[in-house]
Amino acid sequence: MSRPIAVYGATGHTGRLAAAELLARGREVVLAGRDEQALHALAGELGGKTRVHHAPLDDPAALRALAGQAGVLIHCAGPFTDTGRPVALAAAEAGCPYVDHALEQHHTKWMVDELPEPGVPMVTAMSFYGGMGDLLAGAVAAGLDDIDRVVTAYAVSGWRLTTGARKTAELLFADTRRITFDGGEQHVGYVEPRNAVFPFPPPLGPRTMIAPVPFPEVVTVPRHVAARRVEAQLTAHTFEEEQAFGSEHVDAATRAGSGFTVACQVITAGGGGAAGRPPRPGGSRARWRCRPATPRHGRRPPAATPARAAAAALGVVALGRRSWLVAPPAT
Repeated sequence: MSRPIAVYGATGHTGRLAAAELLARGREVVLAGRDEQALHALAGELGGKTRVHHAPLDDPAALRALAGQAGVLIHCAGPFTDTGRPVALAAAEAGCPYVDHALEQHHTKWMVDELPEPGVPMVTAMSFYGGMGDLLAGAVAAGLDDIDRVVTAYAVSGWRLTTGARKTAELLFADTRRITFDGGEQHVGYVEPRNAVFPFPPPLGPRTMIAPVPFPEVVTVPRHVAARRVEAQLTAHTFEEEQAFGSEHVDAATRAGSGFTVACQVITAGGGGAAGRPPRPGGSRARWRCRPATPRHGRRPPAATPARAAAAALGVVALGRRSWLVAPPAT
């Protein structure tokens, strides 16, 4: 009999979605977090095979007990600058596979560079920000040599930030020790943002962007794509919209109305060519192909392991309403 999947931060927006998706897949779920009363209320609302585990961040024993009973621990309680290490360490010490949807660069760097090897999968930045960009970068860069630049770009409209997302955004944009990747090396220090134009494919088209934004691709992409520069960009209008920072308490249906598009551009120094077309002499060319994608509700194949079910649950949450999957041209 498989062990339950634990969702830490289950009463938050993303945690609730992940828990509901897992229950829909027939999994037993441990609803975990810091507010015991809210957890019991959520258990009554969701029904199904649920149990409650109260585990404050400053209680290592309670966190280890949570990880010890779970087949996988999904961490959904940001900001991960504050919450990431205690939960990840508890999972590592208990030998429990772990997944989070962190956006914060320094948490991601700690996870991949400093967390002691636990001998089980520890997946960070499994998010629509960072996670999707990283996956697309690997797909677009496949088969290309001498890569000069990888750019992941996010077009977001109608974003209604949750309390956790607002706090994360405030921390990210106030951080003066941002991680960048340029010249084939990682750098840490103050970065002056600039405006750039990213050529999203139709139907979106070119958009003015904030560049760079402090997303985790600068940590994760260079680990599997050899590039001289990696950068993430976000549409400049995203935080200009009035509702972005003033909608923490909107209903789930309104929050789900956000528009989200992610694209990846890979440029080679010598012109890698695209879709079978030869490169321009002495030039460079982006290689990409786009197609719309949406979750196929009602057609979910059974997950073979709890870890796959956990990743699938976060994947469906991350995919959201609509996205563009970018991949190399078919051969």
